Amino acid sequence: MLAHRERPAAGEPDGLLVLHHGRGADEHDLLGLSDALDPQRRLHVVTPRAPLVLQGLPGYHWYVVPRVGYPDPDTFHSAQAKLAEFHDGLWQRTGIGPERTVLGGFSMGSVMSYALGLSGERPAPAGILAFSGFIPTVEGWQPQLADRTGLRVFIAHGRRDPIMDVGFARKAREQLEAGGLKVDYHESDAAHDIGPEHLPLAESWLSELIAP
Repeated sequence: MLAHRERPAAGEPDGLLVLHHGRGADEHDLLGLSDALDPQRRLHVVTPRAPLVLQGLPGYHWYVVPRVGYPDPDTFHSAQAKLAEFHDGLWQRTGIGPERTVLGGFSMGSVMSYALGLSGERPAPAGILAFSGFIPTVEGWQPQLADRTGLRVFIAHGRRDPIMDVGFARKAREQLEAGGLKVDYHESDAAHDIGPEHLPLAESWLSELIAP
């Protein structure tokens, strides 16, 4: 079981929101987004920690990065397997199924949300919330879109992002829409961060997606 933090709903939860942090962070990093994305505390929010340690640096990461957009296959597949086990355990423990779950994250965490949400071997979640990420290109993995056209995706990316170029977000949008998925797409002048202008848009999208 991956180390993680949880923020319970105020009452009986309407859904589950799993937020995956970016490179060099940990399970505490995105927990603070809970109140911005779900101010009414309708959702049970969980933030897992990535399994890999950054040598000589603080924080954790999900996979090795030989080139942005193209994760190292061995570490990527290992992290994917650990996250799959973690998500399965959450669904069993909380009683909230994938059909009421949103997988989200920032940067590398968005990549893992795409990896789990679009994998043909995994159940389709209700949605994917992707801040400053990309759909990975990696040996042994392909997105499966044909059987999950009901899955909705929120993409937000900064045009000034020096780490993950906005072209990755535009490509993801094109790929998902071509596969029949509904995409709520937003750009801003942000760099490699979560632009504050995107948070109310994400909150509205999430509230509509996971209806009471």
